[in-house]
Amino acid sequence: MTASSLDSIRLRLAQLAAHLVVALVALVVIGGATRVMEAGLACPDWPLCYGTFLPGRQMNLQVFLEWFHRLDAFVVGVALLVQLAVVWWYRRTLPTWLLPVSGLLVLMVALQGGLGALTVLQLLPSAVVTAHLALALTLVMSVSGLTQVLLSGTTASPPPRWWPWLGGLSVIAVSTQSLLGGRMATSWAAQRCLEAGQACQWLHWHRSFATPVALTVGLFVVVALLSGGWPRQQWPLLLTALCLVAAQVALGVSTLRMGLSQPVLTVGHQLVACLLVAVLSALTCRRPPSPSAPRPVVLDSSTLETCHG
Repeated sequence: MTASSLDSIRLRLAQLAAHLVVALVALVVIGGATRVMEAGLACPDWPLCYGTFLPGRQMNLQVFLEWFHRLDAFVVGVALLVQLAVVWWYRRTLPTWLLPVSGLLVLMVALQGGLGALTVLQLLPSAVVTAHLALALTLVMSVSGLTQVLLSGTTASPPPRWWPWLGGLSVIAVSTQSLLGGRMATSWAAQRCLEAGQACQWLHWHRSFATPVALTVGLFVVVALLSGGWPRQQWPLLLTALCLVAAQVALGVSTLRMGLSQPVLTVGHQLVACLLVAVLSALTCRRPPSPSAPRPVVLDSSTLETCHG
């Protein structure tokens, strides 16, 4: 196999992973919308919905959200199986780590499906729903990082030593904050706190942890911009992360001031959180090109960064 054909395979795998990031973000957000609209049990059975693949007369907004959430999960699973098959077929020419990573992603999706089934069959237990969200965010982080590693190629140079540490810390901080918010939401703690003054510790922890998380992401962005060189060249995604943090804070404040009465704000809050996890994971896994490496050949006019973002 020639070097150009190998680069073509890596690029196609990167494109597939980039599209999977979009599908996974949509999966998390639709799952959040399903919870906000109280549609978690709109399809009372699993894996079918009212005993059929596409419910007819039972279809309404709630049923559609739950049904489309399952459909998106199925598409993601099929795409990851295709990725695993391609990696296995070209396993002798691709990096050795790519096959086990692809297999692990398929295993994670299978486990995610099992957790999704439990959420329905066990009538939405908070712990299972939170674990479902945690695994979904792990998939977003993994596939987003994988996209950047595949795009970097085999000739990439190591980034500055502080880069993966600050980037990884930002990802962990944002993910932890997202899970804390998810645990608060699945136990309806915010509503209980605002309406009856109960379970307010979850809301207090979520609000208190927001400031350290924002400062962590801000520190990563500021250090990268001030250091110059390759880190500063990542300014589009760095500033995107900073804008997402600002938007997340604004949405969180607006959601509470509205008394959680606007589902659009709540879903937007979840969307921005998931996008922030994806962007920070991509930044953390980016690698500078080798000074002696040739510029990669662009096979088509699509913009992977736009698709990924």
